[in-house]
Amino acid sequence: MKKLLGLVAILAFSVASYAQTGPKIEFKAKDNTIDYGTVNRDSDNGIRTFEFTNTGDAPLIITHVQSTCGCTVPTKPTEPILPGKTGKIEVKYNMNPGKISKTITVESNAVNYEGGKVALRIKGEVIVKEEKNVLQKEKVGPQS
Repeated sequence: MKKLLGLVAILAFSVASYAQTGPKIEFKAKDNTIDYGTVNRDSDNGIRTFEFTNTGDAPLIITHVQSTCGCTVPTKPTEPILPGKTGKIEVKYNMNPGKISKTITVESNAVNYEGGKVALRIKGEVIVKEEKNVLQKEKVGPQS
């Protein structure tokens, strides 16, 4: 009976340690979020980059990257990311004026996220700079 219990314990430990091997994805952005802050529509191209590292021991393959709407277009690496190497996911927001709050879902073979799915977020606000028309008269307060 003791031998059987010992064998089961060794087998369970082996399975647990095996489950932790493989590719792992770690993003550089805090909380997997990029904050645009308050940006001017005319002076910002809307492109931001999520950098990540494969901290695992096998090649990391990004299989799919998708945004929650058409106003945000992500691009993914086409080649596997080797252990210890870094990769990038570029996100281009269309810079519509207003608040930014979008989610990008990354699907991969990473073992450190359930199903290999990671949610990335962008947030901020896009403003349109008001241009002053030099030909237009300024309103002046009531005349006395």
